[in-house]
Amino acid sequence: MNKDLKIVVVYGGISTEREISLRSGQAVFEALKKYGFTDVTLFDLHHDNIGELLAMKPEIAYLALHGKGGEDGCIQGVLELAGIPYTGPGVGASAVGMDKIYTKNMLKAAGLPTSEYIAVHKSEMTVDEIAARIVEKIGLPAVLKAPCQGSSIGVEIVKEASALPQAIEDIFSYEDQLLAEKFVAGTEITVPIIGNEELQVLPEIEITSEREFYDYKAKYTQGLCHHIIPARIREADRTAAIEIAKKVYRKLNLCGVSRIDFIVGASGPIVLEVNTLPGMTAMSLVPDAARVAGISFPELVAKIIDFGLHAKRG
Repeated sequence: MNKDLKIVVVYGGISTEREISLRSGQAVFEALKKYGFTDVTLFDLHHDNIGELLAMKPEIAYLALHGKGGEDGCIQGVLELAGIPYTGPGVGASAVGMDKIYTKNMLKAAGLPTSEYIAVHKSEMTVDEIAARIVEKIGLPAVLKAPCQGSSIGVEIVKEASALPQAIEDIFSYEDQLLAEKFVAGTEITVPIIGNEELQVLPEIEITSEREFYDYKAKYTQGLCHHIIPARIREADRTAAIEIAKKVYRKLNLCGVSRIDFIVGASGPIVLEVNTLPGMTAMSLVPDAARVAGISFPELVAKIIDFGLHAKRG
């Protein structure tokens, strides 16, 4: 690969995950320099400076963004129109992967295993009616999610019916839609995959948390979460999770790098969600899995650059 390639690492952004994006971008920038790339620039994306990014005319944009505006197809569409290659999945895959309701609908339509769920817009019914519907359709405990947030922002596990109205109000403070899923007890794992046409499945990771679940604080506070590689699951469940992850990758037309999250319960692995621009911080999952596979962090980001340059997005 040409080490003089003009690379702009786009980070920061406008979402609730801005702080994590800043960490990811800085880590990627340092790794690219360490790998030997000579023309690497950091670009902090805001509401009003997209023109500055386009004027830089990068040969490729490394997207270290998370959340709305960065992971949902918006920046991907801008770069497509400008003819600038970028890392990670394309517009459609990013939009579907970012919206947990779209993802669940796709999984269900494709016959892939996922938990029971309902999706509700706040204009459809009152909070009390939504609470009653959750109890009727999926029961308790239930997991309530703001469908277009990341890093477990806007996620609540509700065990008692009396707690539902406040939890619903909390979710609607983020956006106007709500996803409610049946709670499934089990082992949380993630399967990272890199590649375009040819896929490399990185070692699956079991995620444990010192908190009730793997929430924002647990993800980004040293000592509050643990990554166990390989995951402590049955071999049959491991094989099944890998095969399902590859099917999800293909069904969503993912490329470059993505992470498929699962709960492995009594009936086997079920898909929770898809992360199309996984974190690249010191505590992130994909770099951990790559290291176990013998891929250093600088090598990993260089591979992602190469996948971005050769992606066929249609």
